[in-house]
Amino acid sequence: QVQLVESGGELVQAGESLRLSCAASGTIVSINNMGWYRQTPGKQRELVATITKGGSTNYVDSVKGRFTISRDNAKNTVYLQMNSLKPEDTAVYYCYAVIRTYVSLGSDYWGKGTLVTVSS
Repeated sequence: QVQLVESGGELVQAGESLRLSCAASGTIVSINNMGWYRQTPGKQRELVATITKGGSTNYVDSVKGRFTISRDNAKNTVYLQMNSLKPEDTAVYYCYAVIRTYVSLGSDYWGKGTLVTVSS
């Protein structure tokens, strides 16, 4: 079994920073892409940022220059540093990873989400 557990979401004021973490655990052989999505009520889940095993990153336009995704392959952990937060960043943030296990060459796994609330 594989689990992704996010942490770091909380209520902050506009302009402040937060760092989200997501740790993968279980019978993991290797982890390929990792990333963060976010979702607000009534809207589709939106891709925020992704990072490959080699460290190549991609961001949605609305967070470029403010958010930074990184990962620690030794700890099977992905991070999202969020600076200059805006009220429109308020959402539940979900971590995902493409993970190879002993019974699967590569499957998508999701965390349960962590709530980020940015007040104006």
